[in-house]
Amino acid sequence: LRNVRPDIALSSDFIVGFPGESDNDFEETMSLVREIGFSQAYSFKFSSRPGTPAAALSNQVPEKEKNERLKRIQQEIKGQQSRFNHQYINQSMPVLFDRLGRKEKQFVGRSPYMQAVHVVSANSLLGKIMDVCIDSVSENSLAGFLNASDITLKNMRVTH
Repeated sequence: LRNVRPDIALSSDFIVGFPGESDNDFEETMSLVREIGFSQAYSFKFSSRPGTPAAALSNQVPEKEKNERLKRIQQEIKGQQSRFNHQYINQSMPVLFDRLGRKEKQFVGRSPYMQAVHVVSANSLLGKIMDVCIDSVSENSLAGFLNASDITLKNMRVTH
């Protein structure tokens, strides 16, 4: 896929500690995560639900092991997401603005890669697709300004 579309970004969901998951199974999952390189991913530890077939399985993974596996996979994914997001600093990208931010005059939208993007603007951006120059990255989002002539707003921008 990346040979055909180098700009592709992949996301996934992972459940660790499903009954019967061996150490080798988990290491294969970690290998896959490292090989693919995700722009974002969600990860959870298996939790037994009464009355489900998985709850009745005898080879439950101990809670301590599930916690350790979840910590490892989330650490790897967090690093991949950070590297992915940082590549957009000083880049311009279209953003669809769909909600107000927490700060005054702040709007939040989504990039083509579903990253949250924060911008301050004196004018409403809701429902608009605008080009945003990304100038900072936080753990779960990006921030930027609408254009280089928007210096006043850039300087007053409230970080996310």
